[in-house]
Amino acid sequence: MNDDRPLQNTTDHHDPPLEKDFSNGYGHGNMNNNNLTMGSEESNGAALNRIRTAGSVSISPELFEKLYLSPENRVKGDLRKTFGNPTPIALIGFLLSLTPLSCDLMGWRGAGGNGASDTAAYFFFGGILMILGSIGEWIVGNTFPFVVFGTFGAFWLTFAGTLVPSFNAYGAYVTTPAQMAGQDGNPGNPLGLQTPGFNASFAFFLLFMGLVCLIFLICSLRTNIVFFMIFFSLVCAFGCLAGAYWNLALAYENPTNTMAAKRAGKLVVAGGAFTFVTSMAGWWIFFAIMLASLDFPFSIPVGDLSHIIKGASEKQKMKDAV
Repeated sequence: MNDDRPLQNTTDHHDPPLEKDFSNGYGHGNMNNNNLTMGSEESNGAALNRIRTAGSVSISPELFEKLYLSPENRVKGDLRKTFGNPTPIALIGFLLSLTPLSCDLMGWRGAGGNGASDTAAYFFFGGILMILGSIGEWIVGNTFPFVVFGTFGAFWLTFAGTLVPSFNAYGAYVTTPAQMAGQDGNPGNPLGLQTPGFNASFAFFLLFMGLVCLIFLICSLRTNIVFFMIFFSLVCAFGCLAGAYWNLALAYENPTNTMAAKRAGKLVVAGGAFTFVTSMAGWWIFFAIMLASLDFPFSIPVGDLSHIIKGASEKQKMKDAV
C-alpha cells in the first residue's frame, strides 16, 4: 500500500548559518558537506530553500578575506546574507580598463596614444563598475575595499575625462595665437598635449595617486600577498608615469633636450610593464574569488596575511585573556 502521508521535516534548525553569516559567531569551523545535501525525509519547502542557497557554506576567516579582500569584521544585521559579494564586479571593471591600457603603454602591436582608444571602457568599466562595487562594499560594511574601489573608480572617470576633448583638460594650455589659429570653438585643442604646463601638471595627479597606493600598500599587509603585489606594482607604475610626464614637459619646453624625450619613452614603457604585473595579479585574485564564490571543489592560493599580522582588537583580546 502506498503511504500518502506528507513527508516529515527533520531538518536540524540548529545547523550553522550559510554563507556570509558572521553575526552569530559561525564561520570558523570546517566546511560541512552535509549542509549541501538533501535528506530523503526533507520537506519540499526545506529542500527548495537548500537549492536556493546551493554553494552557500560557513566560511573561515581566510575564505572571508579571499572573498572580500579585507580581514573578517563583524557588522550589525544580515546584509552579507542579503546582498551578493560586490568585490568581483569592481575587480573586473578595474581589470578590463587597466590590462588593455598596460599593453598600450608598452606599445604592443603598434598600440599607443595613452590608451585613448579605450576611453569608453574607462568610463563604463573602470568608472561605473568600480563605483557600484564601492557602494556595495559600503553597504555590507567593508571599509577598506569600499575606499579602494571608490578611489580607483574616480581615477578612471578622471583619466577618461582628461582624454575627452570637450573637457578641455589639455586644450586650456593652448594660449598662443599661432596655436589657437583654426581652433575656434574647439575646446580640445590637441596641441595642448605638447605643452610643458599640461604635462607637468598631470604628473602631479599621478604622483599623488602613487601616494594613495602607498597607503593602500601598507594597509594590504592585513589582507593577502596578491593584493599586496597589486599595490606594490601600482606604486612603481605611478612613479614611472609621473616621471615620464615631467620628462615630457622638459622635452616640450626645450625641443633640443632629446635625453628627456628618451627618458620619457622608457618610463612610459616601464609604467606599462608595472601595470601589466598589476593586471596579472588582479586576474589571479579575480579567478580565486570566483572559485570561492561558487564553492568550487578546488581553490587557488592568494597568500592570506590576516592571520600573520594580528589586528589591534585581536591582540587586546589575547591580553585580556592572560
